[in-house]
Parts: sequence; structure tokens; C-alpha cells
Amino acid sequence: MTNFAFLYLMGQPAGATGQSNAFVTFLPLILVFVVFYFFMIRPQMKKQKEMNNYRSSLKRGDKVITTGGIYGKIYEVKDHYVTMDVGGDVKLKVDKNALLKDPSVDE
Repeated sequence: MTNFAFLYLMGQPAGATGQSNAFVTFLPLILVFVVFYFFMIRPQMKKQKEMNNYRSSLKRGDKVITTGGIYGKIYEVKDHYVTMDVGGDVKLKVDKNALLKDPSVDE
């Protein structure tokens, strides 16, 4: 066994304070939260902001799809909902939060 490993296994000296030990104990937990933020939370917030910008820029004639899988074109836009033409004489009143981009439309 090397000298470094032996010193590591000995532990903390009796006269040392627990201040640095508390930091070392919480360091892995803090690192997990930082990684979680950059790989999970931040991309989701970016995606949500992009979707909100898309929903606020909807205009008549845009092709959309609902979260339920209904394809249609925007007929009328209001503050919190849109009227969607789904074919024939059928028009649906749909909440803006239920709209997604039509993946078949190229940007």
C-alpha cells in the first residue's frame, strides 16, 4: 500500500474541524444537481420557451397538429384559443396549449 492510500485510510485527525468535511460530504450531491440542471432542466426550459413563441406567433392558415393527433389549419386566432379548420365544414375550438407544430411542414 502506498503512503497516500495509507494516509487516506487513516481518516481525519482528531483535532481537525468538521467544516471541510461537511463540504466534501455535500460536494457529490451538489454536482448531481448541477449536472441535472444542465442536462434536464435547462433544455426543457428552452424547448418550452420555443413552443410558447411558436404559439404566440400563430396566424390564419398555419398548419398545426393537436396533442390529440388532429391535423388542421388555423381559421381564427384569439388570446387563449384558436379555431381550427379540420376539413369540410368542421371547425374546432382548441386551446393554444394543445397545439404542436405540424412536423410535415418545413420551416
